[in-house]
Amino acid sequence: MPEVSGPLLGIDFGERRIGIAVLGESGLPPQGVITLRNGEAGPDWEGFARIFQEWQPRAVVLGLPLNMDGSEGLMVRRVRNFAERLQRRFPLPMHWVDERLSSHSAETMLKDQAFSPKKRAQLLDQAAACEILQTFQDLGVSV
Repeated sequence: MPEVSGPLLGIDFGERRIGIAVLGESGLPPQGVITLRNGEAGPDWEGFARIFQEWQPRAVVLGLPLNMDGSEGLMVRRVRNFAERLQRRFPLPMHWVDERLSSHSAETMLKDQAFSPKKRAQLLDQAAACEILQTFQDLGVSV
């Protein structure tokens, strides 16, 4: 079987925004790419098509927003539903990462970098997607 190359695409799904980050094979840390809109009309599928076309990812890593006790709530069902639709459009391997504290960690990191509150709000979802990819990388999963 040929070796698959390309970056990993990290996704932090939210009801209004979806943060996207990439993790390449060069040993560099994850980097935020874009925040796409989400809402009543659904995700920005055209934006996803552009991202998949541009980055040619080998796999997708999605954050799974478990409750603090490890149980699955309503948001987990929404993320899984989104993942099913994403998989039908872009049939790539998908991996899950517990993201219970990714947004909090991302916000702390952005505060530490002295971003203004407005800039932090703009970057938060991408930073959370970076945290998801970093967690996945730290787990040492080979893709």
